[in-house]
Amino acid sequence: MAGDKFETSLKKLEEVVRRLESGELSLEESLKAFEEGVKHAGVCATRLNEAEQRVELLLKRKNGAFVREEFHPDEES
Repeated sequence: MAGDKFETSLKKLEEVVRRLESGELSLEESLKAFEEGVKHAGVCATRLNEAEQRVELLLKRKNGAFVREEFHPDEES
């Protein structure tokens, strides 16, 4: 799962949730589905964290010049 794309893992996670919510799985099937869902959720979280680290802001200064700056979501403006 390490090489999975975010979109692929998200779709698989949504499918797992749908199967679990259907109420048609046995206890053992539900546990296996839950474990699979946790793995896909982990992949999604990892990919989102990687994307967040790569985001840069393009800011326009008063003189009209643009400057790139790293995005820090935890900092208040």
